[in-house]
Amino acid sequence: MTIASAALLLFLILDPLGNVPVFLSLLRGLPPQRQRIVLARELLIALAVLMMFLWGGKYALELMHLRQESVSIAGGIVLFLIGIRMIFPPPEGLMGEIPDGEPFIVPMAIPLVAGPSGMAAVMLMGSNEPARLDDWSLALLIAWGATAAILFSATLLYKLLGRRALTAIERLMGMLLVAISVQMFLDGLGTYLKISPP
Repeated sequence: MTIASAALLLFLILDPLGNVPVFLSLLRGLPPQRQRIVLARELLIALAVLMMFLWGGKYALELMHLRQESVSIAGGIVLFLIGIRMIFPPPEGLMGEIPDGEPFIVPMAIPLVAGPSGMAAVMLMGSNEPARLDDWSLALLIAWGATAAILFSATLLYKLLGRRALTAIERLMGMLLVAISVQMFLDGLGTYLKISPP
């Protein structure tokens, strides 16, 4: 996997366009200046969490005695479920009920930006090819930077594209995530069947 393909995968998983309406609704009650501060804080928290999973994923797997293929299969399942919810969103929204008040960590940083599928993806990258952690860090920074740029332009994007266009884009991303999740699942299953005794 190249840095560009890893960055694209992570960008799709972070799903900034799908998060635009949710972020706007979460920040609606705050003054514009405070909205930018809260958004920057939540994005930095999400980046820190994802970096922690990227660099510490290998050791976490060793500590919990988990094999890489089990994380690949589990990550594929979680990603599949999120992709399905993006294509067929429930009435309460992608991430369920949203608490009132100023958001702090939940739900903006986790799970809207740094969700379980993103954590699983960076953990897999770091544990599969630990020698390329610098490359994966760069890919994560590119994906995070693009996500931050879109979310900081959320109001403008919402005005330009409208809710229908954003919903259509989110569903398209959901289709891509479902395809990626199936590939992750099959890769994990294939690796397991190869190394497991008959």
